[in-house]
This record gives sequence, C-alpha cells and structure tokens, in this order.
Amino acid sequence: MYIENKQIKNKISIWLFLMFWLISFMIIIGGLTRLTDSGLSITKWQLFTGILPPFNEMEWQNYFNLYKEIPEFELQNYSMSLKEFKIIFWWEWIHRFLGRLIGIMYLIPLVYFSFKVRIVKLINLYIIFFLICFQGFIGWYMVSSGLIDRVDVSHYRLCVHLLIAFFILSLILWNYLKLKELNFISQKINLFLPITFLFLIFCQISIGAFVSGMDGGKIYNSWPLMGSTYFPNDNSILNLFNIDAFNDPSLVQFMHRNLAYLILFFYIYIFYSVRKNKLTDFYFTIKLIGFLLILQILLGIFTLLYGAQIILASMHQISSIFLVSSCIYFLYLNSKPNLQL
Repeated sequence: MYIENKQIKNKISIWLFLMFWLISFMIIIGGLTRLTDSGLSITKWQLFTGILPPFNEMEWQNYFNLYKEIPEFELQNYSMSLKEFKIIFWWEWIHRFLGRLIGIMYLIPLVYFSFKVRIVKLINLYIIFFLICFQGFIGWYMVSSGLIDRVDVSHYRLCVHLLIAFFILSLILWNYLKLKELNFISQKINLFLPITFLFLIFCQISIGAFVSGMDGGKIYNSWPLMGSTYFPNDNSILNLFNIDAFNDPSLVQFMHRNLAYLILFFYIYIFYSVRKNKLTDFYFTIKLIGFLLILQILLGIFTLLYGAQIILASMHQISSIFLVSSCIYFLYLNSKPNLQL
C-alpha cells in the first residue's frame, strides 16, 4: 500500500488505529455476551429495524415472547423474568450495535479515501471490509444454530466467528504497521519461527472457542492435574485421535491446556534463538511477548480454578488480543521490509 501523500497516509493510519481498538472492544463485548449466555436473547436478524432497542413495555414483551419460543428458554431459562431477560438482551444488543457501528465507521472513511487515492492502492482495505461484512453473516449463522435444537450456539460456528474477528484485527494492525515508518532491521530470525508461533496462537484461540462454546471451563477446575490425574479420567486417551474429540468438553480442555505448554516451550526456543544470535533489535519485542504469554497462561489457570468466573474469563480473552497483536508486530519486523511506504 504505497501512498505518496503523507497527509492522507497519516489520516489512514489514524483511522486504522481507531478501528483496531474498536474491533478489540467488539471482541471483548462478544466474549462477555458468550460468558453471560446472552447470545440467543435476540432471535431475529433485523439489519435496520434492530438498530433501535425496545422503548416501551409492549416492545420488550414482544422480544421476550420471541425468546420464549427457543429451546434455551424452554429447557434452561423457563423461570426467567422479564427483568432478567433485559440483562441478557442488552449484552446482545450492544454486540450487534457495535457490529453495525464498525461497518459504518469502516465504510465511510474507506469511500472517502477512495476518492483521494486510487482504489487499487486500497485493495487490502477493501478485502478487510469484505471480511467485516462476512463476519456479520457468520454472526447470524452462529446465532441461528441455537434457535432450534439446542440451548447453545454451535461451538464450531463460534470458533469461526472468533477466528474471523482476530483475522480482521490482525489485518488492520498489519496495514497500520505498513503505513508507519519503522526503523530498518537488518538482522532477522528465520521467518518460519514467528509464522509458526502465530499459527499456534491462532490454534489455541480456536480450541479456546471450543472450550467456551461447550462450557468446558466449568469442569475439571484444578491445575496442574485434571481432577486427580493428568489426563481426564472420564475419557480414554485413544479418544483424542477421534474426530469426535472436538465435541467432548473434557478432551477439548485437555487440548487447550497442553497446547499452552507447547506454545510456551516454542516461545522459549525463539527467545533462546534471539539471545544466542544477539538480535538486540528484538529484545524488547520478545520480552513483551513473553510477558503477555505468561500473563495469558496465568489468567487461563485462574479462569479454570474459579470455574470460568466472568471477570477472569474476560481478562483471559483481553490478554489474548494483546498477545496476538504483539505476535503480528514480531512477524512484521521479520518480514521483507518495505522502505517506501
């Protein structure tokens, strides 16, 4: 994305910076929507009319009546009052409102900048806009999975929804970095290392979505053992090699724990490589990643010990945003430099 006009380039970087934090906030609210079991409180997809919340008791009752028709109310929340429904409704409404706000705040500046520079120079930003629109569709596709035969959304669809959110966030950060004049780094580590590390982080996010989607954090609330054993005693280790393992909460939690250990060991190897080769330009970044990784692991452990308590679980997700961002930055520093931005 080569832009000669420094003023336009600066405006685009500020815009991308704001979008990065807005989408980060959206991820946090999305996590809280899941943690409070609020995601199915609005059973209709209303792109325009859904912008406004209920204003009177009749409108509230209409939304509540629609909620009473789905399995989550019939099988799980059958004793819920209208007052209690309003709490979960607001979480989901805020989540959807933020989705609309992100779309508007991305599209309007994108159109504006398209008149200032050639569209071909902004093709990366148009790809991001397509992903934002696609994310809205996936969000409703996820919600629809919990309206007929189950009391929760599909953890597979939840995983896709979360991954796309992090992918959008990563692309926005990457394009932001391309617009900033970073110092040239001559010495680099093997590009395989930061790419693999980032891939493992995204795999961990996927497994984490499975844990969240199946409430897997509310079982085996002990560490380092799962109960009294390292491997969950309600399962066979052979089941790990079965595709159905991703539908088993205890096995998914086991995967989530052990993938964290693998990521930690891989980080130690990268840290060793940086120190061994005296790549001083990476010292701050690699230490920052290490701090965030340790914080993420500790928050994960405490989230388990306290049965996925909302504040701890949300902090665990928030730290993942910073961890992914630092990994994107680390990868960018090791990528082929673009001296003309």
